[in-house]
Amino acid sequence: ELVGWGALKQLSADHAELKSMRTASAHVRKGVARVILRHIESAARAKGIQRISLETGPHAPFAAAQKLYASEGFVECGPFANYVPDPYSLFMTKALV
Repeated sequence: ELVGWGALKQLSADHAELKSMRTASAHVRKGVARVILRHIESAARAKGIQRISLETGPHAPFAAAQKLYASEGFVECGPFANYVPDPYSLFMTKALV
């Protein structure tokens, strides 16, 4: 049974973007997202990645995701890669070193 998934895109030798994370609706609020996030971070470290950044929504529907990322050490930052500032994006980053 698939309970969740996530994707990581390598941007450079030491920087990657957390592209997507989802938890199957039957498993929401069971800690699945935290386990996936920690697994992705572990895999990134093994590849020599030193920083993970992400883009999420700044509005209420994304509050749970923002809370999860902040609780795992992500902090708000400016746009990265090819992103530009816009009212529908919140950017966060975390140093893995």
